[in-house]
Parts: sequence; structure tokens; C-alpha cells
Amino acid sequence: MSELDELVAWSDLAVPEVLHQLPHQQQKEVVCWVKNLVNHNTEGLDDLYNAISMIVKYIPHFMVIPLMVEHIRPQIAAGVCIKMGVDQATGYANDLPLEYFSKVSKHLDALMMAQILEKMKKNTVEKFIHYELKQHQTRVLDIAEHLDQRILEIVAKLVKLPEPANDHAKNPHRTIIEKIRAIQVI
Repeated sequence: MSELDELVAWSDLAVPEVLHQLPHQQQKEVVCWVKNLVNHNTEGLDDLYNAISMIVKYIPHFMVIPLMVEHIRPQIAAGVCIKMGVDQATGYANDLPLEYFSKVSKHLDALMMAQILEKMKKNTVEKFIHYELKQHQTRVLDIAEHLDQRILEIVAKLVKLPEPANDHAKNPHRTIIEKIRAIQVI
């Protein structure tokens, strides 16, 4: 992965075209500067996320959920979830409104999302997967690579894959698509 591709992976924002025109060494310098800037501007956030995750343990869910949805941006909620760990985050994920949980999930890595989905209530998982397949099918495939068989069967039940003739050999999801197709045949 090039240095500029690394920056793209951090955000949904496109890298300005002018940066692609820079020589490799200057690209590396820009990436270094961006990393330093981000580190400087986010210093202490890990401590904040950790503190919030500790505090909410002692507040009932029925109070935390509305406060979270109303006042905490999804990216911040995701940072707190990471600090909470899968078990505690799952407790909140089951109760969050679907649209909000979807936005939070975009800021969690695919492995953690798979672990959360595997521990969530089945009907909530089905609703989430159905919603995400309409909105972000590629993201579901990223998560599906880490899912256990039980949840992967839910994905296979809900997903409509393109015809096998339309598959591209270099598709990064080719392996999971084949696995899902095998489940759909059964």
C-alpha cells in the first residue's frame, strides 16, 4: 500500500490529485506530516474514550442509549466501543437504533464488527445485515470474512450476489463470495 493509499484508508475523503503528482519522497513527507498533525490533534482522545467506557458501566442502558444517540457522534461512540471491548459494546449495540449503529459500525474494524454481530441478538443482527446490504454491501463482505458459520448463513440468506460470470479474478471479496455461494446452494 502506498503512503497515499494509507491516508485514504484513514478516511472516506479522497486524497487531492496534486499529491499523486508529487515525487515519492515528497509524498512520504506529506504522509508523515499528516500523521503528526492527526496525532497532535487527537492527543488524549484514547484516555477520554477509556474514561467514558468506564463511566457508562455505572449508568443504566435506558439512560445511556438516548444520550448517546442525541449527543455523541458515531465516530466518538466507535472510539468508546473499542475501549469497552466486544462484550460491553454488544450490550449497547443490541439497543441502539439501526441507523445510528450503522454509522458507528463504519468506524469499527471488520473483525470487531464480526465479533459484535456474533454476540448480538439474532433478530437485531438480521435487521442490521439487511440494512447494511442495502446501504454498503462491500462493507458487509468485509465483515463477513470474519464471521462464524451461524452469522454467515444469515448473510447468505439475505445477500443477492452477482452472477458468477460477472466475478473478477482480482475481486478482493472473491473468497467470501464463493463461501456465501456455497451456503446458498445448500
